Amino acid sequence: MTDQRPPRGPRPDRPKKRDVNGWIILDKGVGMTSTHAVAVVKRSLSAKKAGHAGTLDPLASGILPIALGEATKTVPFVMDGRKSYVFTVAWGAETNTDDTEGEVVERTDRVPEAADIEALLPRFTGSIQQVPPRFSAIKIQGERAYDLARDGEVVELQARTVEIDRLALVHHEGDRSVIEADCGKGTYVRAIARDLGRALGCLGHIAALRRTRVGPFTEEDAVVVDEIATDPAALRPVETALSEIPSVMVSRDMAARLMRGQSIILRGREAPLSGKVFATCNGVLVAVGDVERGELVPHRVFNLGA
Repeated sequence: MTDQRPPRGPRPDRPKKRDVNGWIILDKGVGMTSTHAVAVVKRSLSAKKAGHAGTLDPLASGILPIALGEATKTVPFVMDGRKSYVFTVAWGAETNTDDTEGEVVERTDRVPEAADIEALLPRFTGSIQQVPPRFSAIKIQGERAYDLARDGEVVELQARTVEIDRLALVHHEGDRSVIEADCGKGTYVRAIARDLGRALGCLGHIAALRRTRVGPFTEEDAVVVDEIATDPAALRPVETALSEIPSVMVSRDMAARLMRGQSIILRGREAPLSGKVFATCNGVLVAVGDVERGELVPHRVFNLGA
C-alpha cells in the first residue's frame, strides 16, 4: 500500500542556545511547578544553563529566583538567605499534605479567636523544633518523603531546628487567618499552619501561600513570565545574589590569579581581614571566597569577561 501522506517540509530551526548570565526573579503563578518555571525562563532566553534557588510548591505563588549561566554558582548564597511569606490558614481541618491539595484526615468544629492566635505566635518564633510535612522533598534512605507518602508508606520525619524571626497575624475572619512569616532556610510554612492548628485545638492547613522574599530578592525585583523576553532589565547581574556580603576590588593581575584558583593578599585600609567576600575587577565579578588573615582564598571563580 502506497503512503499517500504529503512529504514533510523542513523542520524550523530551533533557536540556538546562548550563554546567558544573571538572575531572573520570577513571580511564579499558582499551578506552575518550579521545574516548569525554570524551563519556561530558559526557553524564553534561549539560555544554555539554568536552575532555581529554592523550590516553591505548585499551589504557592511568588518569588522564585532563577539563576542563568554563571549565576548558578551563586545559588547557595540565595538559598541560605532569609525568606518571607504571607499565608492563609484554614481552621477546622488537618490534611495529609498540610494544604488544600491533600485529603482531610481529621476535622473539628472549633474556630480560634484572633486574640488566641496572637497569644500563641511567640511560641513559634525564634529557634524552634519543627517536624517537616510528610509530603516534602526531604530524603529518607535515598527516597523523597513525598514519593514514599504517595506510595502509602508511613513516613516518620524527625524534628529539626529551624529559625523563625517573625510571625504576625494580619487578618482574621471566620475560619480563615492571614499570617506573615520571616524565617530561615529549611522552614516549612505548611508545618507552621499544622502546628498552630494543633496547639489551638482546632486543627489547620494552608489555604493560600505566597513567598515575598528570598535572600536579597523581593517582590519589587520580580517579573512575570510575559516580561522575561521583552524587558531588558528583567535579567539582573550575577553579583546581585551576593549583595549581603562585602566586596573588594582587585587589579587585573590579582584577578588573573584568582581565576586560576590561586589566593591573593588583600592590601589597604579597607581590605577585610576575615570573612566571606566577592572580588571584582573593573566592575566585573571575578570570584567569591573567604578571607583569612588578609588572604583571599577563592572558592568560586566566574567567567564573565573580566
